[in-house]
Amino acid sequence: MTCEQKVDQVKAWIYEAADNIRENLHQDFTVSQKTGRTDLVTNIDEETQAFFINKIKETYPDDKILAEEKEYCTIDSLKGNVWIIDPIDGTMNFILEKENFCIMIALFKDGIGQLGFIYDVIKEELYWGGKNLGVFMNELKLSQPKNASLSEGLLGMNAYMYGENIYSAGDIGRASMGIRVSGCAGLELIAMLKGTHIGYVSNLSPWDYAAGLVLIEEFGFKYGNIEDKSLAFSKREYFLAATPKAYTEIQEKFIQNSFEFE
Repeated sequence: MTCEQKVDQVKAWIYEAADNIRENLHQDFTVSQKTGRTDLVTNIDEETQAFFINKIKETYPDDKILAEEKEYCTIDSLKGNVWIIDPIDGTMNFILEKENFCIMIALFKDGIGQLGFIYDVIKEELYWGGKNLGVFMNELKLSQPKNASLSEGLLGMNAYMYGENIYSAGDIGRASMGIRVSGCAGLELIAMLKGTHIGYVSNLSPWDYAAGLVLIEEFGFKYGNIEDKSLAFSKREYFLAATPKAYTEIQEKFIQNSFEFE
């Protein structure tokens, strides 16, 4: 199967899953707590994930899968072909707002991102691309955003990190033009691809960032954990992605503030 055929195939899966989500958006669905009252999962999350897993297993039986829900939330390694799935990124928004949530799928090979897909289900906007493919919004090829500095742009931010100044997040946010909080990693990464945000600071799991990494890497954004180390792809961790200029400035501010509190 060619890369183009694989892209078309994944798009078709996403559109089919999104149609089902929209059909059930205003119906009664089951909501359960995972680790607490703000960490929720619905039967639609689980059904959507099962849909993608079944499609992948039918088509690529030897590939591995890392996904948010249940027994798929851990993986032994990224060796080989690994699909990383977030069936509904922004479940709280899905439940309470009925908008501002995404489907996210990534394909990695031996730890290197190959394809990434972020679909804003309500806006029906699919951001997709991959290694040496470029980045697209539906069928429109996007241009690489400006390499703006921290003081020149808006920064997506985790609200708790900002409020508690975790890893100097409050100070970093105040050095930018302002912070924005959407409650959806996919939307924050889309904003970077569009050039409306210069970066994103949060606390994320692999399925929250995998698809976005494939796409922002095509545009030369820098990323890592908040201490400028490689992402683990195995646990929730503090996450930073930004333009090269802003990334360096954020790291410098983090280091400077760390020394001040020693």
